[in-house]
Amino acid sequence: MSHVNATLTPRTRLRLARLIVEQGWTPAAAAKMFMVAAKTARKWAERYRAEGAAGMADRSSRPRRSPAKTLPGVVRRIVRLRWRQRLGPVQIAGRLGVAASTVHAVLVRCRINRLSRIDRVTGEPLRRYEHPHPGALLHVDVTKFGNIPDGGGHKFLSRQQSKTNSQATARRTGERGNKYRPRIGTAFVHTVIDDHSRLAYAEIHTDEKAATAIAVLQRAVAWFADHGITVERVLSDNGSCYRSYAWRDACTELGIIPKRTRPYRPQTNGKIERFHRTLADGWAYARFYEATDHRNAALPRWLQFYNHHRPHSSIGGQPPITRLTNVPGHHT
Repeated sequence: MSHVNATLTPRTRLRLARLIVEQGWTPAAAAKMFMVAAKTARKWAERYRAEGAAGMADRSSRPRRSPAKTLPGVVRRIVRLRWRQRLGPVQIAGRLGVAASTVHAVLVRCRINRLSRIDRVTGEPLRRYEHPHPGALLHVDVTKFGNIPDGGGHKFLSRQQSKTNSQATARRTGERGNKYRPRIGTAFVHTVIDDHSRLAYAEIHTDEKAATAIAVLQRAVAWFADHGITVERVLSDNGSCYRSYAWRDACTELGIIPKRTRPYRPQTNGKIERFHRTLADGWAYARFYEATDHRNAALPRWLQFYNHHRPHSSIGGQPPITRLTNVPGHHT
């Protein structure tokens, strides 16, 4: 494609060449009319005689030979160091004895110049995916947060004060563990997120058994249906609750196809893993809670904010609800 300041576009070149070849204009006269050099006019006339109208198109300016081009073996070594050790251009250049600018150019050509595009575990380029419409795939998982003792925990208080609060809570509840240590317990947050819209649903429970996971899925499917979403598939990790026959049968009853990630490959379920990080930063550890009940009570309000108001970087800075076009009452 011609650049914005080009005097001759392919169409204008054709007009110039036809004046010379077909109408008998001299190259000098045609060049004067189009305000170009006579040499340029002759060039396009000769190309028109040889190739016709197709010869008026732009050609690549890439040289036939590139003696200074980085050798394939060096390129492979640069890519290997980037993938396996996630080194920057300066560090790679120091190891291989080449210029840092050369390393950067290779990384750009290979599209691995940003570490955010490389998998943290394998070092391979990330392969992102997104299903075409809401309900095509739900991600499900369970994340755990330690319960908060009466008076607050160690995230906002000193270790000593948190320990004192834990002991007071244990005396009230009678919950003790090994060696009579206070046992505060764990909150199991069952999360469900739509792959296309990132719309999220979550419930807090005291376990992650199959019966609990199934009940959460049933309520989540009904909740998504209220938002005009019909669920087709559900993706989970290989936790025991998701490998059970009860989970498979429940999905069949709901008309959903159950799918599981490859073992030791949580990146496949990366959307919900990233949601757990957002959940921790925005809700679980966002502020001081005096007790677990206070934190639990804040979850519905935070989910409302996440779904309806919080900008999501993966969907153009818009909240998840904006990706739904058929929510009842959304356009009234």
